[in-house]
Amino acid sequence: MFGFLKRKEKSLQQPSNRGWTSLLSWISEPFSGAWQRNMEVSNPTVLAYYAVFSCVSLIASDISKMPPGLKAKGSDGVWKDTQDPKLNKLFNKPNAFQNRIQFLETWVNSKLCHGNTYVMKVRNSAGAITELRILDPDKVTPLVAEDGSVFYQISPDNISGLPSQITVPAREIIHDRFNCLFHPLIGVSPIYACGMAAMQGKHILESSAFFFKNGGKPSGVITIPGTVSEEKAREIKANWDSGYTGENAGKTGLLSGGAEYKAVTMSAVDAETVQQSKLSAEMCCSAFHVPAYKVGVGEMPSYDNIESLEQQYYSQCLQVLIESIEVLLDEAFDLEGNRGVELDISSLLRMDSERRMKTLGEGVKNTILTPNEARKKENLPPVDGGDALYLQQQNYSLPALARRDASDDPFKTASASRPVQQEEPASKAFTADELMAMKAMVRGMIAK
Repeated sequence: MFGFLKRKEKSLQQPSNRGWTSLLSWISEPFSGAWQRNMEVSNPTVLAYYAVFSCVSLIASDISKMPPGLKAKGSDGVWKDTQDPKLNKLFNKPNAFQNRIQFLETWVNSKLCHGNTYVMKVRNSAGAITELRILDPDKVTPLVAEDGSVFYQISPDNISGLPSQITVPAREIIHDRFNCLFHPLIGVSPIYACGMAAMQGKHILESSAFFFKNGGKPSGVITIPGTVSEEKAREIKANWDSGYTGENAGKTGLLSGGAEYKAVTMSAVDAETVQQSKLSAEMCCSAFHVPAYKVGVGEMPSYDNIESLEQQYYSQCLQVLIESIEVLLDEAFDLEGNRGVELDISSLLRMDSERRMKTLGEGVKNTILTPNEARKKENLPPVDGGDALYLQQQNYSLPALARRDASDDPFKTASASRPVQQEEPASKAFTADELMAMKAMVRGMIAK
């Protein structure tokens, strides 16, 4: 009866000082080969590049707008929405300072920027989960004990609310990791692959900013015939910089005594700045599996295939992130067998109105949906008689058509009305006089 108290007590106990193995040492460089070049790439610097920022914010915002819901599998094998007041309340308000959109957005941002998301379970005195708080990845250290059990060392911060550093077992932390290239418990951010391209693109933009700040005038040298003292050369240079660069760029320059100004820096066209910047952005999009057109790089595709484009974006980029969240929430709340958490992806894979109407109409026509089920998808109220499946009466099974064709009497016809479940249409037998009259009528029509 009081097993949950023992579990809570055990989870809060600090483990003994055994031989820990910190897993953060597995990742020692921001991108491949960085340590050989003595280069440092920080997340704030890379995130300032527009392509990386756009990829992260696009993925996080798309997933955050998918509301999580609790599903239950019925006796007929169909998953349906179910209600659990405590879980539904926790899904809508995971903690005191975040709603579900902010919570999921922070979850995905941490995973994409750091490769790891750590969510701490906050329990009440009865051992039930009352809050879910996403921790700062830099404040959490995964540890492996000598017996192979996993623990997490959490340093105090403003989010966790912990007064001091503690070490908790793995069951008290939801750990979502991405691209576990070096160790199963350590994720790697896509920035590991696109950090160099992002830095290159950032340097290109900075260079362009300085270039246009100086009025688009490339730097150069002033050549003067004969010899000039060092003091005179500094005076000429200072006068030129103060008079014809920065805010004074574009003014008419004046040189005397045979002096001549020669530009030595390549222009923006010669350096192919636009193409280089586009290539850097495409590399970043490739690392995040985001179609380049979604972040403003490259040409927009045709608008006639929106659904297929969104389906491709979902399957190649979002699906693994979404299903990972669903599985981890199932484990966190011990949902097994016939219950589970599912994010509603209908907000993403929503067709245009014309195609949506056609699809729903075909579903009703082919007895896949009832009229009320189709109306519900359009947020319309049900109508009387709309809970039944409808099928047009001229549809017959192949065996029924074969038996009709094999019949010797060609004037046997189907009944005007037939239930959907009936396999073969009902037939009516005509008398000899009726058959003779019908044959005479047909001959008269042919003669005319």
